[in-house]
Amino acid sequence: MGHETFDEKEKNLSPEEAKLHRIRHSLAHILAHAVLDLYPGTQFGFGPPVSDGFYYDFQFPEGVKVGSDDLEKIEEKMKEIMGKNLSFSHYDLGLKEAETWAEEKGQPFKKELVEDLRQKGLEKVSFYESGDFVDICQGPHVERTRQLPKKAFKLDRVAGAYWKGTEDQPMLTRIYGLAFDNPKTLKTFIRNREEALKRDHRKLGAELDIFHIEDEVGKGLPLWLPNGGVLRYELEKLAHEFEFRYGYKKVATPEITKEGLFIRSGHLPYYKDSMFPPMVLEEEDEGGAKIKESFYLKPMNCPFHHMIYKARPRSYRDLPLRLAEYGHVYRYEKSGELAGLLRVRGMTMNDAHLYVSREDVKKEFIKVMQLHLDYYKLLDFSSWYMRLSLSDTDKSSKYLPMPELWKEAENLCIEAMKDLGLDYEEVRGEAAFYGPKVDVQVKNVVGREETASTNQVDPMAAQEDRFDMTFVGPDGELHRPWVLHRAPLGTHERFIAFLIEHFGGAFPTWLAPEQARIIPVSQDQYEYAQKIKDALDQRMIRCEIDDSNDSFNKRIRKGVTGKIPILLVIGGREAESGTVTLRRYKIKQQQTMPLDQFLPELTEEIRTRKWVKPQGDK
Repeated sequence: MGHETFDEKEKNLSPEEAKLHRIRHSLAHILAHAVLDLYPGTQFGFGPPVSDGFYYDFQFPEGVKVGSDDLEKIEEKMKEIMGKNLSFSHYDLGLKEAETWAEEKGQPFKKELVEDLRQKGLEKVSFYESGDFVDICQGPHVERTRQLPKKAFKLDRVAGAYWKGTEDQPMLTRIYGLAFDNPKTLKTFIRNREEALKRDHRKLGAELDIFHIEDEVGKGLPLWLPNGGVLRYELEKLAHEFEFRYGYKKVATPEITKEGLFIRSGHLPYYKDSMFPPMVLEEEDEGGAKIKESFYLKPMNCPFHHMIYKARPRSYRDLPLRLAEYGHVYRYEKSGELAGLLRVRGMTMNDAHLYVSREDVKKEFIKVMQLHLDYYKLLDFSSWYMRLSLSDTDKSSKYLPMPELWKEAENLCIEAMKDLGLDYEEVRGEAAFYGPKVDVQVKNVVGREETASTNQVDPMAAQEDRFDMTFVGPDGELHRPWVLHRAPLGTHERFIAFLIEHFGGAFPTWLAPEQARIIPVSQDQYEYAQKIKDALDQRMIRCEIDDSNDSFNKRIRKGVTGKIPILLVIGGREAESGTVTLRRYKIKQQQTMPLDQFLPELTEEIRTRKWVKPQGDK
């Protein structure tokens, strides 16, 4: 279990939430109890309550494999234990006694936990006992097992999890359970999740031919299929237009560079664990001598943009200088963290760096946040919140040691967010190593929270011991710019995952890989269908003709299941009158209109990025 106190866990919970937290915490204990009864010799990791239930990590004895087929048996054993009406009783042991207990019970992970507590300066260890099961745990729990609702919990799934979340530790088996305060809430949660999983970007990404991940290419390195290529193109086009209006300049930089640049930026050593290992090449110096140099795939674009800034002398008249790039970057994510497009190792980032005088930082920060909001309004995003990430220099050494600049930058972010009137959650210890940031957090359909967009304030990059960037001010003296790092559209990979789930694969016409599909009723209308396609092609509108041998109804169904936003039904009447019958995705009523009317209307809908919502969508 975790080792947090009652106050730390429950101080911000309502009485109802606190009760549910205790139920979930107690069920995690019962799960471990049941597993030990069924599989003697099992070793235990952690088992906390979580937002929809609980989990526990186990290392089963050699030769024992537990999977999804075993969950029903474990669940029945849990109910059997609950029916005994066991009490949860608490006691403390000293560190030495606790260590002896872990050794005698054959629980090496618990012994390691005792050592962790010793390192934190604790002098005793909290235990909870229920029947013949004992575990290290701070609590709290329900008083007796009969207080646990047997019909309001369910073991959910089995997964792998590294001990303490690091790849150099043993892989344990994690059993997840769902738990609520009544059976109706549990059933509703399961039903809603099943509906949500139909929108999972991995499922829809395969069905709609958007992306593919191939082991032979590499984990976390997605291949974009033609439909995915359209989504990337349309997002870049969107960014290009918006950024042009906001005064950005386009640049392009290499995907690989010499080691020294990342030492200078601070990514080495601060970010080394998330970088791919270096490539060591043998080069010749100016004198012809052989030298070895290390090159890295870039995890960030910022050092390159800093070098563009330094490529020539700058004046205050050049500022703010806004450099934008959809840059390819590579980060070594742990294999257990990879998840479709949400967590990858190769990504394309909607990156930009703004070089700003100190006086204009707040104004530019606000403009960046307004750009975020422009995108979210257009895309009809609503399920997100903003997190202001600040430093915690007392608990971490990862932050650059410039306390006055930190204080100034953090105050500036807080002022800007208040001026904008935006709600946000303030979190200590989540800032970048060079400055505070505002992240836009979004939950995907399976409840996993990810950062969709970011806006970061960096007062450090221009300092003399880093990139030594300057500009000549109105007073003729040299000054140092501040830098804003921003990515309102995040990466192609993660943002497209959000878009797939947000729209359920039924994209607005402007974004859809196939914007219109022409369905002639019979061969007699093929010539007119081709005329329509030629007219759409001339307007750069993506369309296809379904002239397959499938029945008319089947071709309609294919268009619907493919989530094509516009189906154009062409029969004899349409061919004779020069009209089209328009069927929109999930909109019951059809429209018949002259082709000469339809073409400019569709062109304008795409140009303005209008979204005609499917019926039933919020």
